[in-house]
Amino acid sequence: MNFQTSAKSPIAIYDSGVGGLTVLRAVRALLPNENLIYLADQANVPYGERSLEEVRALAEKATAFLMEQGVKLIVVACNTASAAALKFLRNNYPDFPFVGMEPAVKPAAEQTLSGKVGVLATPSTFQGELYASVVERFASDVRVFQATCPGLVSQIEKGNLDSDETKRILEEAIEPMLQEGVDTLVMGCTHFPFVIPLIRQIAGENVRVIDPAPAVARQVKRVLESRELLSSDLQTGEFQFFTSGEASALAALLPKLVDFSAEVKHICLS
Repeated sequence: MNFQTSAKSPIAIYDSGVGGLTVLRAVRALLPNENLIYLADQANVPYGERSLEEVRALAEKATAFLMEQGVKLIVVACNTASAAALKFLRNNYPDFPFVGMEPAVKPAAEQTLSGKVGVLATPSTFQGELYASVVERFASDVRVFQATCPGLVSQIEKGNLDSDETKRILEEAIEPMLQEGVDTLVMGCTHFPFVIPLIRQIAGENVRVIDPAPAVARQVKRVLESRELLSSDLQTGEFQFFTSGEASALAALLPKLVDFSAEVKHICLS
């Protein structure tokens, strides 16, 4: 496939739902002059409860749609989709740049003082080869505790960032880790940084909480620089938002999650 892109082409950010907005936030902060396209596959959220094969097929459809929009880079801003499909997508499109999510186990292992790290992620992320590889390479000298936080993605998709139910889910995941002496928590799902204030409230000020989004934004910049595709436009970039779910619902959430309003268009990915 011949990719006709330029520095003015948009960056695409793709997730199962609103979680990738944490990455969009970080990319916009670092690269304010870039045009951004955001795609939420909310008709199929949450991905974390689906098989790796299902997620791979959904990611392939999303990628095909985004390439039709003429994007210059795709951020797979979903840990589950990265685990299931990133290698597959890079093999299928070897000349096109993808940036994926990798659980931030390496910085957690470097920063922990107790030698005990907690990872909050979805079941599919924990099942993927990517997670196992990261733990094997970077966390051989620390103990890693895992929690899947059932129902948390759905709560965040509804905008329930500090509800009693959200707090209950997080307490059930975090409190056993704290009892084991965990002093560093990794956000292994892009949805979860939206509830970091609540996590800090539960875990206390002595527990580090690692949000991978800023590191992902820096990687986007490095990849674009290496391909001479960074925008030289002096104007602030534009946004486009798409969802396979209900457009009005995502539009209503944007002011709460990213502090601005925007039009959202519905698309069908099936």
